[in-house]
Amino acid sequence: MAYDFSSLPLNSLIGPLARAEDLLARLDERVQKSPLRDGFLQRSHFADAAAALWLDGELVHAEDLVLHDTHMDIRTPTHELTRAHAVLRARRRIFGHKPDWALSRVGILALRGREGQGGGNGASPGRAGSEPYPATAAGGAGDDADESLSEDTDQAVALSEELAEIDAVLARSSRLLAGEKFAPRAADGEDVDTTGQGANAREGLPNSLGPLIRDLDWDEEQRLADWLAVVDRLCGENMPAVLSAAIAWEAWQDIEPLQHQHWLGTLLVAALLRERGKVGSHLFCLNAGLRVVPRERRRARDRTARLLAILDAFAEAASAGLKELDRLVLAKGQMERRLRKRRNNSHLPALIDLVLARPVVSAGLIAAELKISQRAAHGLVAELGIREVTGRGRYRAWGIV
Repeated sequence: MAYDFSSLPLNSLIGPLARAEDLLARLDERVQKSPLRDGFLQRSHFADAAAALWLDGELVHAEDLVLHDTHMDIRTPTHELTRAHAVLRARRRIFGHKPDWALSRVGILALRGREGQGGGNGASPGRAGSEPYPATAAGGAGDDADESLSEDTDQAVALSEELAEIDAVLARSSRLLAGEKFAPRAADGEDVDTTGQGANAREGLPNSLGPLIRDLDWDEEQRLADWLAVVDRLCGENMPAVLSAAIAWEAWQDIEPLQHQHWLGTLLVAALLRERGKVGSHLFCLNAGLRVVPRERRRARDRTARLLAILDAFAEAASAGLKELDRLVLAKGQMERRLRKRRNNSHLPALIDLVLARPVVSAGLIAAELKISQRAAHGLVAELGIREVTGRGRYRAWGIV
């Protein structure tokens, strides 16, 4: 499936593009030099993950997502909350690697949850492969290396046996879901395949869930290769980074590479901005901007209208990021007013820095970071006057409004 962007209405796009470019540059510069960068990064991850579910028609509160991430849920996690947490983990994983990792073969396989499939270090069509970890240098002491090698070999053998048992259970479950019939277990514990196609069934495990969950005619690999080819053409023609990202997102919506991970497209577009060097201080929150733009504009029939909506989404997301930085600066100023007439060895300034750097804090976290007792941590929280977010009497957490 080819996506053509040879004829673009640049006269209509140049104004919104310039606005978006300016706001993204200002946001990147402010985040890069802000002393509240860590807190902004943490909060942007949670806000964008919640916005990603909002675009799919599901409501997930950022506070519930924060509590779920810290294993402090106040209720049983819902399916939507679990999906939002998957988006959150993907964002952290992308930002934790090099800028070109997410769009490499290794990165895309990892983000899709298919590590180990595809083998080798070859790149996806048109993309250069990248290693997530540097290669270990050769060399070392002889005897110590031999001993450590033998220990590692024994551990690897034991681990491989355990993993083989897990793989066998997963394979049996997948083949059962595919409709295969199994006779009672043999004496050695092996399953007897009554269909006569055990080897072929094992080879087709990735698609063995069938049409109940996946569309068998949906060639994800080819669609993903088509989208990466569009990204390569955009990079080869030296288009502005924001315009390239907008076209890449429009192409993702048009091609629809993934059936069940459509949300991954916005993260890959944000990774493209980071790879092009337009946004280097953080991972851009495109979902937060798309949430502001009305659905009628995002899903318009005219491609020019859709591109204008995407450029406005970039601008809105950047503007929201600047407002979030201003909000954190204001919160810091309000909390620092409570430092007047405090002794020099007070732990309150360190607590303010901790609250600004984390979306929520608990008494245990405060006690561990500041090296004080949990009773003293409760006293500091009461003096600082920050909001309690769990609504319960025990195992509480606090954060700024």
